[in-house]
Amino acid sequence: MNTTDSIISSIVDWFYQNWLSLVLIIISAAIIYVLYKILIRYIDSLREKEKIGQNANFIWKRIIKWLSIFAIIGTLVSQLNIDLTYTIAILAAAAGTIIGFASINTIGNAIAGIIIMTSRPFKIGDRLLIQNEFVDVVSVELIYTRFKTLDNVLLSIPNQELLKTGILDYGKRNAVRRHCRITVGYQEAREDVERILLDASVKIKGVLENPKPYVWLTKLSDFGAEYTLYVFTNQVRSIDRFDADLYLTVFDDFGAEYILYVFTNQVRSIDRFDADLYRTVFDACKKN
Repeated sequence: MNTTDSIISSIVDWFYQNWLSLVLIIISAAIIYVLYKILIRYIDSLREKEKIGQNANFIWKRIIKWLSIFAIIGTLVSQLNIDLTYTIAILAAAAGTIIGFASINTIGNAIAGIIIMTSRPFKIGDRLLIQNEFVDVVSVELIYTRFKTLDNVLLSIPNQELLKTGILDYGKRNAVRRHCRITVGYQEAREDVERILLDASVKIKGVLENPKPYVWLTKLSDFGAEYTLYVFTNQVRSIDRFDADLYLTVFDDFGAEYILYVFTNQVRSIDRFDADLYRTVFDACKKN
């Protein structure tokens, strides 16, 4: 019982001796919290007015948050006269040991994160193609960059690995080119095939009028001619749905015209010279 009374008496004496410091700590914490909220709202207002980007908005919020935490800790230490000499020495030794083991990956990822934040190869909300998979940028952090896949799965990639990865940035509303390749028998007139493809492009939601859709003869195979319809769209956030509508519309329009066709998944680059060459050869063969 005497021990319990002694502990309670010590606690009461400590509160009695430090009540003014505790009041100042509470007031300081409240002021810091209010300033934190004001600064966060100000940063959000700058974002709404588009004076800063989403990346900058995210980074400034993190900086303000940690500065507020350090300010509260500093107030607590100064008001209670806490001697942190030994604590800092122990923490420094422990930190040195931890950094020694983890410096290769952690510091490398942190440096890579700073490079990504400053160079801004992409922005938060952009649609990217990484390792043949479409993802949306969620956040750029010091160690990881987080993405969300089309399956609504959160994907975290270490920044150091991200710098080594080839990335295609489709942006948010950038005009990108999409295509649909078909192979049609040589008995079909080239003009008819091109007309059907161009008519199909008009029916597809999201196709831009400028640049205009166009058709190239991209390959002459043993059993047919390959035609490629090129269209432009800025619906990058729903690019998979757009591609599906593109293929479906072309499929239905060719079926309505009773033209035999075969879809091919062959991917090859083609320039304007080759397209003109194939068309000239095709037209010459048709005349003969």
